[in-house]
Amino acid sequence: MIPTLVNAIAVVIGSLIGLFAKKNIPDRLKTILFYGVGLTTLGIGIKMTMEVNNFLIVLGSMAIGGLIGEILDIEGWLKRIGDSMHEGDFSTGFVMSSILFLVGPLTIIGSITAGLTGDGTLIYTKSLLDGISSMVLASIYGLGVMISAGSVLVVQGSIVLLASTLSFLTNEIYLNDLVAVGGLMVLGLGFKILEIKDARIGNFLPALIVSPILVWIVTLFK
Repeated sequence: MIPTLVNAIAVVIGSLIGLFAKKNIPDRLKTILFYGVGLTTLGIGIKMTMEVNNFLIVLGSMAIGGLIGEILDIEGWLKRIGDSMHEGDFSTGFVMSSILFLVGPLTIIGSITAGLTGDGTLIYTKSLLDGISSMVLASIYGLGVMISAGSVLVVQGSIVLLASTLSFLTNEIYLNDLVAVGGLMVLGLGFKILEIKDARIGNFLPALIVSPILVWIVTLFK
């Protein structure tokens, strides 16, 4: 678990630096940062969807996951937390950071490798990247980015502890569609940042659990 703890701490430290910088950034510079992050987010989302295996799996995951999230009102719950903290961008910051820090080959393969062999090299590399990213994101979206360190600790830590059981996720059959689902969510966040459309991306978070389940069901019929 040490690599996961290091990763979570890196996000907290990066976020603290970003939160401090946020107070000293002029509004016009914040605006250009918003555009820069928004456009970069769109690029990341497109890249994540490029290796998709089956778009029907992705569609099913988004549809089922979105319905579950809408019923649970995950986005509304996150918004209420942000309102109570007077953090208007809490939801965007938390969801964006959680997805970027947790949905990707480096996270899954690194966590499973750490759990099975004790080698945390990939997670330590990821920690550096996440720390830098959290600085930029926290300077724009505030406290939600720091709270995503909890997501890193819980989700990534769970993958490490259950590495022998979850090792199947490193198989491209599961991994590519899972990353593609995350990619579509990142694209949605990009649209929200650029004020094109608010797709309530927080409500799609259950899709990340639905995706491997659908892939497993499909493999039963092959």
